[in-house]
Parts: sequence; structure tokens; C-alpha cells
Amino acid sequence: MAISDEQLDQYRLEGIKVRVVRDALQINDVRGIVVAWDDDFVLIRRPNRRVVKLRRSYAIGPASEPRQSPVMEGAPYELEDVGEPDEPNN
Repeated sequence: MAISDEQLDQYRLEGIKVRVVRDALQINDVRGIVVAWDDDFVLIRRPNRRVVKLRRSYAIGPASEPRQSPVMEGAPYELEDVGEPDEPNN
């Protein structure tokens, strides 16, 4: 589910720093301030002043709150246990 226009407007007006969770790796999160948005995308200004265009379907929330797990195709993202590297694949 995409974030609402009202929530994005609140983040923009109050200057709240947000975190956009794109996948399971925290290093790939985008942090910054909401600049603008349309029906499909949101523009985030990062601390280095570069602007990033991201889909609104990503998990977006205040950076001060704990990291949300990403949602892919309507279900929470889960890692699959593929066994130990030394085990033969059957």
C-alpha cells in the first residue's frame, strides 16, 4: 500500500526526515526530506542535497522510528533458509 498524500504533506510541511526502505538490506535505505510527489513517485532530498525519485509503494516512515520491514507484493519480505554451504543440493 502506498503512503497517503496527507502523510507525505505532513512530512514535507514539518520537515520530518524520512526513511525509505527498499529491500531487506538496511544499507540500501534512503533517508532525507520529502520534496514532492505524484500518484506513483516521491522525491526525497538526501543529506548530500541530491534528489532521489522513488516509488511510493516502498515503506516510507520517519527516520526517528524503528526500521519497518519491506513489503513485496503484498506480503512481508522473508529470507528463505537455503541450508549450509557445504550441504549438497538435491
